[in-house]
Amino acid sequence: MELLSRLQHEDGEVRRIAILDLSDIAEDEHAPLFVAALRDPAAAVREEAARALEGFENDEAVSGLAELLTDDEADVRAAAAQSLSELKLAQSARLLAPYASHHQPFVRHAVLRALRELRAPESIVPALSALGDTEAAVRREAVAVLGYLKYTPALPALARLATDDADREVRRAAAGALGLASNASVLPALLAGLNDPAWQVREEAATTLGKLKLAEALGELVAALQDSYWQVRLRAARSLGRLRDAAAVPALLPLLSHDIANLRRETALALGEIGNRAALPALEALRQDADPEVRKAVRIAIEQIDRQ
Repeated sequence: MELLSRLQHEDGEVRRIAILDLSDIAEDEHAPLFVAALRDPAAAVREEAARALEGFENDEAVSGLAELLTDDEADVRAAAAQSLSELKLAQSARLLAPYASHHQPFVRHAVLRALRELRAPESIVPALSALGDTEAAVRREAVAVLGYLKYTPALPALARLATDDADREVRRAAAGALGLASNASVLPALLAGLNDPAWQVREEAATTLGKLKLAEALGELVAALQDSYWQVRLRAARSLGRLRDAAAVPALLPLLSHDIANLRRETALALGEIGNRAALPALEALRQDADPEVRKAVRIAIEQIDRQ
């Protein structure tokens, strides 16, 4: 086969093009060729082989890609990490889990990112260990792994991260992962999140409180309607809708006249969910809003209230 001879050519560029051409017609029997090319002396060939293996998932391919995470070339490492992130078979986790404690942060991050999608029990122990990693990016991926697995025993550790971690994105991810809870045990951490210095964390905390429908958060969510960031106000409004407590209606009504259409739309939907007829006059006044999505939300809200 002409392609096979090109894979052995002394010119690295010829070998790289051969990998590209082979990937266009790749069948299962070609996987060993790509795996072998992961050890090619030319970085460009290793990079293309790593990309080509995105479409394969067997032990040799997974192990080869994991080993390539320590390649000397950044582009090669990135290609390997991307292909690993596309893995779908939970059985691949057993090959990746040992790399989650690798001495290089890039390796730990890439492996946890791949493990997240696999939702395999083998990921639990390395993810729990990585919650205390020195690198924020690794801690974020560890939170995601445990969240995807819906591993509720991790809730106390996630609550601590949501409140105390030095990195904003770790706190945000942990606040979202607290949606795993089935009771109010995470309420203190989420209420603290509503007062976090970073608006992204406040937004996530408000969202999670709505998902959990924690009635105890009513007052704090109403207060969040005055947040300096409209994104936080929007999430607080939607979460108040999920609580379906008429006590929130007076605080929500002023948002129907806000300059930002998204906030008007979400507030209308929240009022519809609450279903209190006291909101009808303000909603009726918004039927002719300039934004079609707001008008649609208003119609939905009025219909919901009328059905109560």
